Amino acid sequence: MRKLVLGMMALAGLGVASAHAADKVTLQLKWVTQAQFAGYYVAKDKGFYKDAGLDVTIKPGGPDIAPPQVIAGGGADVVVDWMPSALATREKGVPLVNIAQPFKRSGMMLTCRAETGIKSPADLKDRTLGVWFYGNEYPFLSWMSKLGIKTDGSKGGVKVLKQGFNVDPLLQKQADCVSTMTYNEYWQVIDGGIPADKLVVFKYEDQGVATMEDGLYVMEDKLKDPAFVDKMAKFVAASMKGWEWARKNPKDAAKIVLDNDASGAQTEKHQTRMMEEINKLTEGSNGKLDQADYQRTVKTLMGGGSDPVITKEPAGATTDVVIDKALAMK
Repeated sequence: MRKLVLGMMALAGLGVASAHAADKVTLQLKWVTQAQFAGYYVAKDKGFYKDAGLDVTIKPGGPDIAPPQVIAGGGADVVVDWMPSALATREKGVPLVNIAQPFKRSGMMLTCRAETGIKSPADLKDRTLGVWFYGNEYPFLSWMSKLGIKTDGSKGGVKVLKQGFNVDPLLQKQADCVSTMTYNEYWQVIDGGIPADKLVVFKYEDQGVATMEDGLYVMEDKLKDPAFVDKMAKFVAASMKGWEWARKNPKDAAKIVLDNDASGAQTEKHQTRMMEEINKLTEGSNGKLDQADYQRTVKTLMGGGSDPVITKEPAGATTDVVIDKALAMK
């Protein structure tokens, strides 16, 4: 009888353990492991996800990995993407929905060699400009459309050089300007031997064409499941706790990123500098998408004249149901 009772207790214990098993979440990043995604790595390293009852797998991105395609194929529960890419993808039939917006500001810039004589956006005509693709080209195309500058290489337009995720075209003088981020490629230019006083920088924020960058997106049909919404709320709450910790501890956050860099390509100096710049972009965000920021992004993307990034006002592209629940967990 005693053995039977003990056996029943053991089975009951297994049932309790099973009932409290951590919910699995797979996050697909937009790019490789770096401080751009520090909040998620911090949340995992510091046990914030574990405390929320989550078992989170973070999948690095890369030039051949498109987050919308990954999540559409079932390879992730949630992805990090830029809003221009997400909205353009949604219009093409992949129903992504923004559930949280950790980044409040844009870090995108166009960086030019001062020796080219470029002093204002009007001087970009008849120049060669390096532009990222993989969904990152949309803000640039909207900006050129606003300026009335064609991107087909015709006279009075610009020649678009499909830029790799480096600044070689600028360093090697293959392009007059290249795409850079405040937290990454700009510093690659500096480290490449061109000092700041030899550069002319156009920040998208300053040009009035900034669009929302790193946000969290899920597939629309998943939001019909209350259990999924609850799981995402826990994930967002823990992630925002990670971002808050990263802002208070930038050097330690950079080290956590380095610990997760399987490639070994990152350096402490670069990641610490990146972390400090990233913190400027996330500062002031509690994870809830500001509707004014959203509407500005939509307006910018639709203001493309004959070639807008999106052709109609998006419907259902954002929701507060997850972030409101996440904020209530504090």
